[in-house]
Amino acid sequence: MTQLKAKELRNQDAKKLRETLFDLRSEFSKLKGEAERGIVKKDVGNIRRIRRSIATILTVMHEKGIAE
Repeated sequence: MTQLKAKELRNQDAKKLRETLFDLRSEFSKLKGEAERGIVKKDVGNIRRIRRSIATILTVMHEKGIAE
């Protein structure tokens, strides 16, 4: 998955934003747990990408006035 763009996210409805946010948060927690145990070595960059995507989605949701 590539970095999500705010321009693309602004065109999505609230339901789709929430689904994407849920998916990213679950993927983030999985990768974070693996990184803490030392299992993940090459996917460390994905953690940063996912964190930024989550922040972008939350920003767009805030701009639209959508509650988490």
